[in-house]
Amino acid sequence: MYLCISDMETAKKILKLALPLLLGGAILYWMYRDFDFQQISHVLFYEMDWTWMLLSFPFGIMAQMLRGWRWRQSLEPLGEKPRHKVSINAIFLSYAASLLVPRIGEFTRCGVLKRWEGISFTKALGTVVTERAIDSLLVLLIAGTTILFEMSTFGTFFEKTGTSIQGILSGFSWAGYLVTAICIAAIGILSHLLLRHLSIYNKVKTTLGGLWEGVISLKNVRNIPLFAAMTIGIWACYFLHYYLTFFCFDFTADLGIGCAMVTFIVGSIAVIVPTPNGAGPWHFAVKTMLILYGVADTQALYFVLIVHTIQTLLVVALGVYAWVTLTLLSRNSA
Repeated sequence: MYLCISDMETAKKILKLALPLLLGGAILYWMYRDFDFQQISHVLFYEMDWTWMLLSFPFGIMAQMLRGWRWRQSLEPLGEKPRHKVSINAIFLSYAASLLVPRIGEFTRCGVLKRWEGISFTKALGTVVTERAIDSLLVLLIAGTTILFEMSTFGTFFEKTGTSIQGILSGFSWAGYLVTAICIAAIGILSHLLLRHLSIYNKVKTTLGGLWEGVISLKNVRNIPLFAAMTIGIWACYFLHYYLTFFCFDFTADLGIGCAMVTFIVGSIAVIVPTPNGAGPWHFAVKTMLILYGVADTQALYFVLIVHTIQTLLVVALGVYAWVTLTLLSRNSA
């Protein structure tokens, strides 16, 4: 009986790891099934302006550093003051860990503080939950504002092209509907799992207490304006990290900041679907919006594949750096 239960738990864990990979892989396969990958090298070395890509890197790094500094500030009301380098490297490592197992990053960075600074895991997790809620509200605010400002753009596009919503839907292939349905289902499953885990937490009084203490800690943050400025700075850096890549390609360089905002928001929402670094849903969402702005299908595929891959490699590099730095720090502390 014990072996049977153990096997079932093992199977569940394997399924949780395999499903995000299969989902992301299935979407990518559908999108690139007829794609000529040999042209990628030509685009990379002869058509792409690497200067803008390199200029985007500091903003991607700064976004994560600001997140580490903000997290440290949210922990101070709890009487915890982790070292700056530990907080930042915990963020670097958390993003890299999420490439292997989606959503594991939140737990990874709390584990880093527990191991290197002795900070309560549940208290740290409580602050993470609150930060995520604040980030979600900001993204919704940006999304609403962007839609309002870009409404005229959509209207002009439909008027000039004679396109209607019915026309777009009628041109949507069955595979497109399938991918959209899968993404919606994945979001529903993720929400169910999160609620189930929260119900488990609610059964454990000490854990719930630690979470709540972390959640309410933000009302005692010493410098609210600084916390707000860092929150805005995080998302401004994320946006610039993405927007500057538009100038790497001739077919996106003139699309404007409005298009960049729309595709950025759509991509940010798409990564809610639990796949490694949003691979698959992000490609599909951003590519679809670029086509709406007049980018050719093949060119849109070039953009999402190259940009996402390079930015993912940056996340990997930062994760490796954090792992090495934390390992050395552990030895020095010992």
